[in-house]
Amino acid sequence: MTIRTDGIVIREQNTGEQDRLITVLTKEKGVIRAFVNGGRNPKNKNVSSTGLLCYSDLSVEKTKKDVYFIKEATSKKIFFSLRQDIVDLSLAQYLSELASELAPREEAAGEFLPLLLNSLHLLSVKGKDINLIKAVCELRMLCLAGYMPQLVGCKKCGAFESESMYFDTRTGEMFCEKCQTAARLKQMNAGVVRAMRHICLSDPSKIFSFTLPPEALCVLSQISEAYLLNITNRNFKTLSFYKTMTEI
Repeated sequence: MTIRTDGIVIREQNTGEQDRLITVLTKEKGVIRAFVNGGRNPKNKNVSSTGLLCYSDLSVEKTKKDVYFIKEATSKKIFFSLRQDIVDLSLAQYLSELASELAPREEAAGEFLPLLLNSLHLLSVKGKDINLIKAVCELRMLCLAGYMPQLVGCKKCGAFESESMYFDTRTGEMFCEKCQTAARLKQMNAGVVRAMRHICLSDPSKIFSFTLPPEALCVLSQISEAYLLNITNRNFKTLSFYKTMTEI
């Protein structure tokens, strides 16, 4: 069976003497792993269009044993500029790993694909603060995967906002100033609360359309990251590398 779909390569690894095994976030089939026969041979016509972070039109063959092979690939967008900045590249690889972890398999990718593509585009053109891109991708992917945090109001009294609200990164619940009791809760001002609501509830075309001061963006990024790590219950090597790069 041959499938025609758009997809972005989110991981690649060498296999055999000349072949590669790539992980692709596809429009029609979500996350799949596919072999590129001769994918390490510079003369192979599919080399450039199946490289890491390449968005391509793909013709994919699925065998009777449910193994995928790339038959043809035509690039639609190659995020070449990301390879020129180690911080941008490391964040792009982290966001790609998130997609691999959270996006569906063997079913349509839905919003996951345009979300990742928009994030990579903004990274490549320096269109938004890097902490904003990171937080939007983390929170929105969690929402798409069924882990939307409870942001309507305080978990106990229902208060919509107070001067400071407190977020539980283990449960995804929010508390007001009067009701918060646990020391582990993350404090956030009204701007961060509104930003989180915007990310989780806005139309996909508008989720990057907000601004916050740098200090508030850092808080937003820390909260979204902590919540994601608690929900997924795993460490991401790409995140560790990204954080190492941003500390240099």
